Amino acid sequence: MIELQELRKEFEQVLNEFSVPSEPNHLYKPIEYTIENGGKRMRPLLVLLGCKLFSEDVSNAVHPALGIELFHNFTLVHDDIMDNAPIRRGNPTVHEKWNDNVAILSGDALFIKAYQELIQTRHEVLAPVIEVFNRTALEICEGQQLDMEFEDREDVSIADYIHMITNKTAVLLGCSLQIGALIGGASEQHAQSLYNFGLNAGIAFQLQDDILDVFGESQKVGKQKGGDIIANKKTFLLLKAMELATGNKQSELENLLNQNGSNSEKIAAVTAIYDELGVRELAEDEMWKYFDQGVKSLDAVDGSPKWKSILEQFATNLMHRES
Repeated sequence: MIELQELRKEFEQVLNEFSVPSEPNHLYKPIEYTIENGGKRMRPLLVLLGCKLFSEDVSNAVHPALGIELFHNFTLVHDDIMDNAPIRRGNPTVHEKWNDNVAILSGDALFIKAYQELIQTRHEVLAPVIEVFNRTALEICEGQQLDMEFEDREDVSIADYIHMITNKTAVLLGCSLQIGALIGGASEQHAQSLYNFGLNAGIAFQLQDDILDVFGESQKVGKQKGGDIIANKKTFLLLKAMELATGNKQSELENLLNQNGSNSEKIAAVTAIYDELGVRELAEDEMWKYFDQGVKSLDAVDGSPKWKSILEQFATNLMHRES
């Protein structure tokens, strides 16, 4: 879509102008590395799209959009430490390339830089924008904490998991759209409806990420394939498999979760169980259920029909991604 390409160009311009000091090198070089490491830039685009629904002028939204992108990258740097993840977007994670201490501190600096961009919001809507952002940032911390706690819990349900990914992932997509809408002049009601669209699409997006972790191609996904299986992450796929497995299949799955053998063999064996139980198809059904719920919220938004259509198509394309 030409319109989306133009929005991306506007954001890339402000991103290219973003710079950090050269010293201390181990504080700022990892920030440059993280930003240059790419990404879909989905969240800043959602800020701009949210604004476009209510105003053709997005000049007031580009710096807040950059703030959201910097904050998102901050969460990834710290999450990778906690998950001991070796690869992000096809390259070594910050803590792997440097060390944990460098990753923690440079991540903190990214968070501060995010705020510096966010407060460039026009003053008429600065207070509600910061309120939305602060609430979302805390929810993301809550989601990450739950994710870590789930590693040692045996009573995690699919409802628990959906609650966790809602906070850890989905709220930032909703926040991005809501902030853009507020900057564009939307009413609280329509900004909230747009938030609800982003929230449900975000749940669907995370379910798709879970599927790609197991069934995607490593070079396209940009991270270690089967990482969730290796780490015994309680994703929708695993929880549904544990729910459906009986008899020998249940025992086999439990043994695989407790084994310390070859990672590649474990990934292959667990994936085979997933295939046999049909959990990929069930996860895809769940993914589209949440996405469709989100579209209903988008339908309730009284914004530009043209940009609503572009936003819906953008989100739909993300649901069909391979990485």
